[in-house]
Formats: sequence, structure tokens, C-alpha cells
Amino acid sequence: MGQLDGKVAIVTGGGSGIGKGIAKAFADEGCSVVIAARNADRLAAAAAELSNGGGTVISIPTDVTSEEQMISLFAKTMAQFGKVDVLVNNSGAFDGGPVEELTMEQWQKVIDVNVTGPFLGSREAFKIMKKQGGGRIINIGSIAAQKPRHSSSPYTTSKHAVWGLTQSLALEGRDHGIAVSALHPGNVMVERRGDGKSATGRDEGPEPLISTEDMGRTALLMATLPPGSNMLEAIVLPLGQAYLGRG
Repeated sequence: MGQLDGKVAIVTGGGSGIGKGIAKAFADEGCSVVIAARNADRLAAAAAELSNGGGTVISIPTDVTSEEQMISLFAKTMAQFGKVDVLVNNSGAFDGGPVEELTMEQWQKVIDVNVTGPFLGSREAFKIMKKQGGGRIINIGSIAAQKPRHSSSPYTTSKHAVWGLTQSLALEGRDHGIAVSALHPGNVMVERRGDGKSATGRDEGPEPLISTEDMGRTALLMATLPPGSNMLEAIVLPLGQAYLGRG
């Protein structure tokens, strides 16, 4: 038996990167997983690939910044599975550069995806989880919420907001059996990191990276804790990453 047999999870940004790694970890443990993202073709390909492992994975194309589409995502999930046990707010956007050169479009894109998306997802999940007597929400934050990287003001600001949202929702949820937590990744080998540069695009030399599978294992641990327990915050990063003392 899998650790998540009979459970249902929604993973936003599940078509690639960290989200795909988490979806695989969940599906491999018997969870029915709904992956959501904007790129319908990549999402469908990911669902087909992950389903080959024996788990149930379906894709629902969704723009997490759209209230209408987020409401629809949860409605479709409920129509097919009848419940939502776990929500992983993983969809993310990055943009940065010298603050005096940033445009409102750059700023708003990051805030909409990284902050409004988790708010909308959590709001819809709370509606369901309160009625069903509990559930778990895992927000994918970043070590940028503790240690900012150079020229990353939109992203850093957004991840501070995610950590604040997590704490506020954890307080609201605890009387209803809803555990809300934040998983803060360090440097992860995702598609956009393939050039070896830092997340900002600055050439800061090679950086150690961990795999998306490592993130999947951590999210699985968080998702499978006993109902009365919550890992409020987890930081996962390469052993050699300059986290403490980085600038």
C-alpha cells in the first residue's frame, strides 16, 4: 500500500520542475493527482508520463492568476474525485534586475503568479477542506524569503508574502484540521537553470543544485504526517549552497 492511497491532491505548476517532481512522488504513493498549469500540451505530456508509473494523474489547464479558472479547477476536481486532501501551490514566476529598470509589467507578473495564485488556490481549498473536516496545503516558497539574491526585488517580495500567507492560513486552519505549511527550496535543477547561471541570470559561477526528486520527497513527508501534526516550514537546499552569509 502507498502512503497516499485514496488521497486526492492538486499540484499547480505540475507540468514541469518542482511541481512535476512533487506530483510524481504523490502518484507513486497511490495518490490521485490533478496537475494544473497554463501550458496545456506540456501538462498533458507530463500527466501521461506520470501515469505510466501506475498512479492516477490528470491535467487541467489553468491560469492560477485567473479567479474564474481557479474556481473551475477545484470544481472539476470535486466533480471527478469528490474531495481535495492536499493542495500544493507551486506555480511560480521569476523576474528581476536593477530596481530602477523594472517595469510595472515585470513586477505585476511575479506578484500575480506567486502571491495571488496561492491565495486563490488556498481560498478554494479552504471552502472544501472545512466541509470535509481537514486537509493540507503546501505553499512552495523560497529561501529568498530569508536570504535575498541580488537584483530580485519582485521575486523576493513575493516569497516573503507567501510565507506571510502561510502563517496566516495556518492560524485560520488549525481549528478546522487544515494544516498549512511552506516548503522553501534552495537551488533546484529545473529547466530554466540549465545554463548554469543564477536564477537572476547573473553569471555568479557554478552553483550546487538539488533534484526535483528531493523536493518531491520532502513534500511527501509533509503530506503524510499524522492529521494532528504540521511541519510549518521546511528549508531544503544543496549542502554546499551559500545560504548562510550569502549576499
